[in-house]
Amino acid sequence: MILPRIAFPIFLSLAALFPLSTALKFDLQAHTGYSNRYERCIRNFVAKDTLVLVTAIVSGQKGDGQVVSMHIKDAVGNEYGRPKDIAGETRMAFTSHADAAFDVCFENQLVSTGISLNPTRHIELDIDIGADARDWSAIQAQEKLKPVETELRRVEELVQEIVGEMEYLRTREQKLRDTNESTNERVKWFAYGTMGMLVGLGAWQVVYLRAYFRSKHLI
Repeated sequence: MILPRIAFPIFLSLAALFPLSTALKFDLQAHTGYSNRYERCIRNFVAKDTLVLVTAIVSGQKGDGQVVSMHIKDAVGNEYGRPKDIAGETRMAFTSHADAAFDVCFENQLVSTGISLNPTRHIELDIDIGADARDWSAIQAQEKLKPVETELRRVEELVQEIVGEMEYLRTREQKLRDTNESTNERVKWFAYGTMGMLVGLGAWQVVYLRAYFRSKHLI
């Protein structure tokens, strides 16, 4: 019983060392015209009031006949940025407005002809969330922290984010359980009501048929 108690804090500490970020590389083919179906989107979930840093490195250069646009939005309709004609490294930071998934979408429009067949742009996307989105070098210089102290601060914030995420999941599970129990209660009373109506309808049919047969002198 002693080993699990020791292993659990170690597990949390090791989990906090892994950054909450994703990196992705892909090629985006150019097209003519404008349509949402040409967008390539990457989706991630973020809690409310969380700092997010989106870094996109786009190959090529401006004026080469291809215009790459980036669009950041979430599932509830909030807009976080729509830079157009990006090339090289582009960074955008924002604070989420809701507990929702957000999309980072890219589109490559072909604005001139006479370039190579099937022109594409190579994109490298990196998304940092929470403590990983902060500039710890600037914080270390501003607060005059040692490297070990800076790393401990970062790990502490990561652990706090994990605890907050677990609390969010617990609250969500509680809401789902309450909804399930409420639905079950409504279904139960609906079933009781339906059975009562069927019993009442059956009794009324017996009384009506008995009266009908007596009026016809059949019984």
